[in-house]
Amino acid sequence: MKIKKIDHVCVIVNDLNTAKAFFVDFGLEVRGEWEMEGELMGYAAGLGDTKVACVGLGTSDGQTWLELIKFISPSNEKEIILPLANSLGIRHIAFNVEDIEAVVANLKKRGTEIFSDIQQYEERFKLCYVRGPEGIILELAQEIQ
Repeated sequence: MKIKKIDHVCVIVNDLNTAKAFFVDFGLEVRGEWEMEGELMGYAAGLGDTKVACVGLGTSDGQTWLELIKFISPSNEKEIILPLANSLGIRHIAFNVEDIEAVVANLKKRGTEIFSDIQQYEERFKLCYVRGPEGIILELAQEIQ
C-alpha cells in the first residue's frame, strides 16, 4: 500500500459565504460550488439523510484543495468554541506563502485576529498564526531562501 498525497482538507462552517470570502481574499481560487443531499451523503457523514452546500477552493497551481461545507440539514448552529493550541484534534491549516509580511498586513487590515508575531524558525522559515472565520487557525509559513 502506498499513500500518494493528502487529497483535500474539509472544514465544516455555519457561514459558508463569509468563510468563502475570507479564503478568496486570502488568495485561494473557487474551483467549484455544489450541493449534495440524500442517503449517500448522510452515509458518508454518518448522519443519515443530509443536505449540504459546498465550496471547493484551491491554489493557482492546483496542488491544494480546501473544501468548505455547510450542513443545511441536519444543521449545527451551536456557538463556535475557539480551541487552545493543546486541544485534541486538528488544530490548524498551514499555508506556504511568498511574502509573509504582506499577507499578515493584508489580514490585519481586514480585521483578522493575528495571535502571534512573525517569528523565525531557524534559518528555514518565517511563521505566523492567525484565526480566520469560525475559529479556523491558519499557520502562515514563508521559506527563507
